[in-house]
Amino acid sequence: QVQLVESGGGLVQSGGSLRLSCAPSGGLKETYAIGWFRQAPGEERRAIACINRDGVTEFPNPLKGRFFISKDNTKNTVYLQMNGLKPEDTAVYYCALRGGVCARTIPAYTDWGQGTQVTVSS
Repeated sequence: QVQLVESGGGLVQSGGSLRLSCAPSGGLKETYAIGWFRQAPGEERRAIACINRDGVTEFPNPLKGRFFISKDNTKNTVYLQMNGLKPEDTAVYYCALRGGVCARTIPAYTDWGQGTQVTVSS
């Protein structure tokens, strides 16, 4: 069974940066994609970015230019670098995995992490 462990969330001041980590383990297929998502209180979960073996796929959204996805194959870890954080970035951030390539729809992802809280103070 696949497990995803997220880390790196916390409290940061507006304009600051955080780097989230997502480490998948257990029952991984040879080819898989990992995406980052976020959900603010009272809002739907939204996709931020996804990365697969072929490279990066960034979903069109206002976060482009501030949030960057990357991976370290030696550590089997995917990162989400968040720069220029704003109070409206406050949310629970999730990573999720699916076999194959990136997908834009949330139901396409089969395994989810527990989420990590990011709070940006003004």
